[in-house]
Amino acid sequence: MAKRMNLFYAQSGGPTAVINATACGVIETARRHRDRIGRVYAGRNGIIGALEEDMIDVFRERASTIAALRHTPGAAFGSARFKLKGLEESAAEYERLIEVFRAHDIGYFLYNGGNDSMDTAHKVSQLSTRLGHPITCIGVPKTVDNDLPVTDNCPGFGSVAKYVAVSTLEAAMDVRSMSRTSTKVFILEVMGRHAGWIAAAGGLAGEGRDDPPHVILFPEVPFDQAAFLERVRQSVQRNDYCVIVASEGARYPDGRFLADAGTRDAFGHVQLGGVGQVLAAMVKDELGYKYHYAIADYLQRSARHIASAVDEEQAYAVGRAAVELALEGQTAVMPTIERRSDSPYRWRIGVAPLSRVANREKMLPRSFIRRDGFGITAACRRYLAPLIVGEAYPPYRAGLPRYATLKAVPVRRRLDPSR
Repeated sequence: MAKRMNLFYAQSGGPTAVINATACGVIETARRHRDRIGRVYAGRNGIIGALEEDMIDVFRERASTIAALRHTPGAAFGSARFKLKGLEESAAEYERLIEVFRAHDIGYFLYNGGNDSMDTAHKVSQLSTRLGHPITCIGVPKTVDNDLPVTDNCPGFGSVAKYVAVSTLEAAMDVRSMSRTSTKVFILEVMGRHAGWIAAAGGLAGEGRDDPPHVILFPEVPFDQAAFLERVRQSVQRNDYCVIVASEGARYPDGRFLADAGTRDAFGHVQLGGVGQVLAAMVKDELGYKYHYAIADYLQRSARHIASAVDEEQAYAVGRAAVELALEGQTAVMPTIERRSDSPYRWRIGVAPLSRVANREKMLPRSFIRRDGFGITAACRRYLAPLIVGEAYPPYRAGLPRYATLKAVPVRRRLDPSR
């Protein structure tokens, strides 16, 4: 009888409202296959947990706690923005991963993240065989930005889209009610460095010509200050107020971000922040309107209380599928979501090689952006609308959500910590 190998699962990058639903799918599915999977270990703080041999024995958790992950926000095991570079540049780090995996009889590596994470999983699959300890590597999709190619949509996006659409609708009702004597312009800044999927979701708040949001700014459309200000002026003249949803990645025609903070994050990306403030200053200086702006920031990706039921279901499904693909012997692949129809909405799980996903971004198609560049098309609405459907409320006690708390029992280290 073949030796049962252990499974290592890690979360990477920014959390989503449903990333732990994926973890739940992985763990519950692995538990149903104890004849083939020994233990499930989770990296504490993502891939760093493997590099530092700092892992949690997930099978030491109660089944009820694992089930509660399905409605718990954040990254339950800890995540990190930590990018392994190319095999030649980071050979020692990749070798360390394999050393830890070998020491703990880990034969399955499931990495739950976005573009950079898919690249890491792909590289580990290549190097492990070369180093004599073949690892079955499965990338598990997750990103609020919805920018992974091949898959129709990414788990995590449906919930942030729902949050942004609802917040746009509710804030617009507030602004409209006071627009005669108070605020004329409201700006909601949302995530989206290169792709405007999240900003587009704000467009679900209204359908008519004068419904909010009156302006959406996408990274895919070069920012034209004169056209923007004229659009705001027209909206205030016609409606007495203007609601704007702005992607943090809005940029000038020469490629400069409106909100370039002049620093870079751990992945080497330009640090963004403050496009709402930049736009508000333009509105005040050029048009003289009273304004307010809000930055959705972490609230948009952590709002589990308003998660999309479709998103939660898909997040769990890719976790389950990742384990099943690994047990089938597939490696260097990622489970995908395949859309079968818009109305009624139907989808299924597919599979794609990591080589088609790693380090690639899916932009918002031009056919999803209105000709004037300030709104979404009917085709975009058909795409977005099913993804925010349904409510998956967490249980409540004393008015607050009840979320999972892990025991987080550490796995005993087997290697010299100084190495």
